[in-house]
Amino acid sequence: MKLQKILSRFLKLHKKEIDLNLNRIKHLCEKLDNPQNKIKAISFVGTNGKNSTIQACYSILKEAGIKCNVYTSPHIQKINERFVFNNQQVEDNDLALLFEEVEKINDNEPITFFEILTACFLYKAAQYPNSLNLIEAGLFHRFDATNIFTNNLASVITSISKDHLDWLPEDERTIDRIVYEKTSKLLNSKIIVAKQNNLLTMEKIKKNISKNQSSKYYFNEHFSYSFGENDFFYYEDQLGALKLPKPNILGQYQLENISTAIAVLRNLNLNIKDKHIKNGIQKINNIARLQKIESGKLKNLVKDNLFLISGDHNEDGARVLNEYLKSLDCKKHIIIGMMKNKDHKKYISHFKDISSITTIDIKSQPNAISGVELKEKFKNVPNVNHKENIKEAIKAINLGKGDLLLITGSLYLCSEVLDLN
Repeated sequence: MKLQKILSRFLKLHKKEIDLNLNRIKHLCEKLDNPQNKIKAISFVGTNGKNSTIQACYSILKEAGIKCNVYTSPHIQKINERFVFNNQQVEDNDLALLFEEVEKINDNEPITFFEILTACFLYKAAQYPNSLNLIEAGLFHRFDATNIFTNNLASVITSISKDHLDWLPEDERTIDRIVYEKTSKLLNSKIIVAKQNNLLTMEKIKKNISKNQSSKYYFNEHFSYSFGENDFFYYEDQLGALKLPKPNILGQYQLENISTAIAVLRNLNLNIKDKHIKNGIQKINNIARLQKIESGKLKNLVKDNLFLISGDHNEDGARVLNEYLKSLDCKKHIIIGMMKNKDHKKYISHFKDISSITTIDIKSQPNAISGVELKEKFKNVPNVNHKENIKEAIKAINLGKGDLLLITGSLYLCSEVLDLN
């Protein structure tokens, strides 16, 4: 309850939820004695795969005995998820104390919710100067609150595609502008570029960072992966090849994220051994990204059927998610809830051979599209139904033996699923 009261106060510090400007965060960090200059950081920017790549890095680093501070967003169930220090998620009381201290120093000056949370993380992270910081950029990157470092160890560019277009001018809602926003202000250190959804996007990234003096490492030029037999896959870079066991997370696209994570860590002289990588990729904790639900109240409704949740919410996320679904020999049933500002028709266009689709409301989010309206947008897709909530939707689906149930379309929806379960 105390945490919620503080967070409510944070939300009132600025009239806008998002206001892309670095002045406020820099001003507060000056009052906090510039903690961003006291930590070792790896920055992760992109549209999709940031969190997954961070979690793969984190898991490998833990196996190597390296302590980490981890800053990600959004959280799925609790705000505490965003605040990991020295490999430990902060407990409620300690987090409340941190928030109150920074709140007092801020002294009621205007600052957005994400900005003050970022300042809180940086302030605490500076108390662990020997820990490695894994920091996920928020909206775009150029004017994002995480982009106030004067130096870092590396910048990681994950898959870039169209998303959050409503924050761009109407005549500039292009992949070119998104690439510019995400990559034009990267620091001079090392840049690792993950696999992109097409060659054109990769070329746009290369062009945009061509004047950056960093050492650059591109997927398929400096590192790559391939499938092996018997649940193995192969990773290769300038340091040699690795035969690796199948990771504990689902989806071919996760091999792309894991390979990027390996490339990052092997390029930073962190004394990462092969055994750390092999063990780490089998212990990745990646909530709401093709997460298998194996027990709980909702799982009881699904019974013995495979039950997955995945917070994919844009066109490229839908594309890679459907690639995974196509690899499964079963009937697929999907429950979808989404935010208003997504390209709903392009999102659903990637799903093929789906037995049923049920649209629902995301009750906790005023900026979500209603399930009724979402169903109307999906009217050209076969077997589309609507139910008001998750439980009704699950009960209404006629799941046969061996069928799959997937709930997707929003991380906020996944949060509701986990809470109900």
